Amino acid sequence: MNTTLIIGSLIIIGLIALVAYLVGVYNVLVRLANNIDKAWSNIDVILKQRHDELPKLVEVCNSYMTHERETLESVTNARTAYSTGLKIDDKAEAENQIVGALGKLFAVAEQYPDLKANQEFLAIQQRISALENTIADRREFYNDSVNLYNISIQQIPTLWVAQEIGFTARPLLTVAPSERKDAKLAFANRTRIAA
Repeated sequence: MNTTLIIGSLIIIGLIALVAYLVGVYNVLVRLANNIDKAWSNIDVILKQRHDELPKLVEVCNSYMTHERETLESVTNARTAYSTGLKIDDKAEAENQIVGALGKLFAVAEQYPDLKANQEFLAIQQRISALENTIADRREFYNDSVNLYNISIQQIPTLWVAQEIGFTARPLLTVAPSERKDAKLAFANRTRIAA
């Protein structure tokens, strides 16, 4: 009778330990998944701030860039695509379009000296540049969160728990192919003056 009680106690302790382990794994996965959602929400807040600046930028540029309708429309269309996107992937794709459109807009603005000297344009450009730096930091945090989560759900024995519960890998935010091109730098020919 003593051995039956000991074996039964060991089985109960083993089951309790297994349940505690499964609950612990589940809680870790939930925390990691929620960190990803929080990281994306933080990105979304900054993107909203930048998107609020875009109509001001387009309005300022409209009066100067009479022949650049396509460039201005690409900024507006990308902003609309972002606001109508429902999934993170859709919003990330629209965001890549915005980055490309802004780069093109700022490059075209170089051809308009009056626009480049406009204080409102300069203020908006600086605000958007500052937001870009913040967005880059937040994207890095998002990708770190996704990476930790993806590693967790792919490691054994967490893999088995994650598959049973339905946790799946999340995509990393990536850079648009157009952003990977080498920047062309031009240096003015300057003579060096000896001191």
